[in-house]
Amino acid sequence: MKRLILTRHAKSSWDDPMTPDHDRPLNERGKAAAADLGQWLASRDYVPGEVLCSDALRTRKTFSGIAPALPATTVLELKPALYHAGPDVMMAVLRHAKADVVMMIGHNPGIAEFAARLVAHPPANPEFHRYPTGATLVADFDVEDWAKVAFGTGVVVDFVVPREIVV
Repeated sequence: MKRLILTRHAKSSWDDPMTPDHDRPLNERGKAAAADLGQWLASRDYVPGEVLCSDALRTRKTFSGIAPALPATTVLELKPALYHAGPDVMMAVLRHAKADVVMMIGHNPGIAEFAARLVAHPPANPEFHRYPTGATLVADFDVEDWAKVAFGTGVVVDFVVPREIVV
């Protein structure tokens, strides 16, 4: 059994229009949402052994906000290929994962399509198809190795958006 925690980066800042997209930081709401996500994950024992993260600043800062709630043994791997990746690239990156529980942090629109294609049945939450900032899906796959994971085989364990979290 493998578990994927699929997170879209938290709310980013548009304060400086001259900042390149790749270098946009989180805004204050995004920083708070990332910390809340970390607490939510830890409270449900959704603890990744490995984090596959886009190398954009906003995804790295999302992980930085989540990380204090995770064990120090969680391994972060920056994956430039995840920056604005589509579902096929995201799947290719996931198939090389090593841990039983993997977190992937990425961007829309690719992450929304990836999530929709991964699961056999979407969660009832109306925000799932929009996959707003900070949205997090937890899905299980009945495979022994990530190389065997396929679209349409994930079973939804949980789905949340930051504004639904009460910590």
